[in-house]
Amino acid sequence: MPVPSLLAVFAHPDDESLSAGGVLARHASAGARTAVVTATWSADTQRAAELAEALRILGAGPPRMLGYADSRVPHSAPGRPRWCDVPLDAAVGELVAHLRDFRPDVVVTHDAYGNLTGHEDHVHTHRVTALAVHAAGLERLYPDAGAPWRPSALYLATHPHSAARAWSGHLAAVGKAVRTVPDEFVTATVDVTPCLDRKIRAILAHRTEVARGAAPGLIAALSAAERQRLLGTEWYTRHDLAPTAPARTEQLLS
Repeated sequence: MPVPSLLAVFAHPDDESLSAGGVLARHASAGARTAVVTATWSADTQRAAELAEALRILGAGPPRMLGYADSRVPHSAPGRPRWCDVPLDAAVGELVAHLRDFRPDVVVTHDAYGNLTGHEDHVHTHRVTALAVHAAGLERLYPDAGAPWRPSALYLATHPHSAARAWSGHLAAVGKAVRTVPDEFVTATVDVTPCLDRKIRAILAHRTEVARGAAPGLIAALSAAERQRLLGTEWYTRHDLAPTAPARTEQLLS
């Protein structure tokens, strides 16, 4: 059975490697088409060059960058609005164009918390993606963005409460809270240890973030055992988008 094609949508360069690097590498290794849309940073920045290297390591193709400003780093895209300030309809329309162009079977993005740290750009990316995966399949929405396409599922990259203890000690040291979901919300637990070396190399390719002590910097300082404990599993919540059975007529109101 062919491995489904996958389009990941994340807020910043490095989010793709930290949140879904294992799944991206695994799908690419199995011959599936994979790609990543990144909402922030200009294509002519060092962060964009690092993203391109990380995606090459993961086998996820060239960057697809929307080019908006990181909400906390204005110089990330001079003259462009902050990603959080982009009108929702415009943001959804841009992402619909990428969905219809790449035509993925599944889409991966941040969960509703914006993953562990709750960054506002992550949260906005979640909202935009959740709307875009539905809009992409409707021919009367964004008719100039290409032929309609409906992915089969949306996967939200997340962390269960049971994983909080492992991560909280590391993030507390840099003053970040940890946002996790009840374990029963997790519908896909993926062992990515076979691809862990590629995931780590992709994370460390974001050298700017390593140097400034952001999450890739925390990973760089860990032992191999700690890296495997923190990064060897990825968790997702699946939302089905395509019907799996014939539609039924139901009486909603008596």
